[in-house]
Amino acid sequence: MRQQIAAANWKMNLDYKQAKTLLDTILAQQIMLEAHRKVVFAVPFPYLRMARKKTKEMVNYEVSAQNCYQKKSGAFTGEVSVEMIHSSGARYVIIGHSERREYFHESDQVLAEKINLALEHRLTPIFCCGEALSIRESGKQDAYVAEQLANSLFHLTPDAMQKIVIAYEPIWAIGTGKTATAAQAQEMHAGLRSVLARQFGQPVADLIPILYGGSVKGSNAKELFSQPDVDGGLVGGASLIAEDFTAIIHALK
Repeated sequence: MRQQIAAANWKMNLDYKQAKTLLDTILAQQIMLEAHRKVVFAVPFPYLRMARKKTKEMVNYEVSAQNCYQKKSGAFTGEVSVEMIHSSGARYVIIGHSERREYFHESDQVLAEKINLALEHRLTPIFCCGEALSIRESGKQDAYVAEQLANSLFHLTPDAMQKIVIAYEPIWAIGTGKTATAAQAQEMHAGLRSVLARQFGQPVADLIPILYGGSVKGSNAKELFSQPDVDGGLVGGASLIAEDFTAIIHALK
């Protein structure tokens, strides 16, 4: 079975004490994970080392950065390199989140550079893609998301591509009052997998986890994750609530 992943994206939330308390509360549940299941905590940069220390004795619990810079090192005040992230003990990094694309104007080319550096430094990229409401309403979502994949990932070899995790974000269903159904999630995920299969071959596409990032909650995770091409979730707000995120972990296939 493909890896099934519950990834918590804390975004810019929680002070240090709150972060420790949340991690302690979730980890105290001692949820044992089978080999194909993983929990990933994408925490703010200052908490990477603390989060890794708390999870290092737990099997299949990992830590992720929420972003990285597209250069190895240099005079880039305030930025964080992939080498710094790896040296903290984190093994994942989110690349191309919709908020990074929208607020910080990260281009597909910049994201491709980040992907290359992450792989070079043995970090697993969680590559985000997805369409806004205007794209969805125009019916162009399939072509739009396929272009995001092509521009940032299609330079990779099939072997390198197997090291990527995809996260699909239906931006149109986040904070808009509109709801994406489990069937809509499955339709997009199946479409993404077919795009990957055309470029890298079906065996490679079948190995790549595709996470759903559209307001996953404890109450809807089981239905979403039951879909054949939905391999877990990239979870925002619900990952800040221990009870909700625990339910999401239990919902993994």
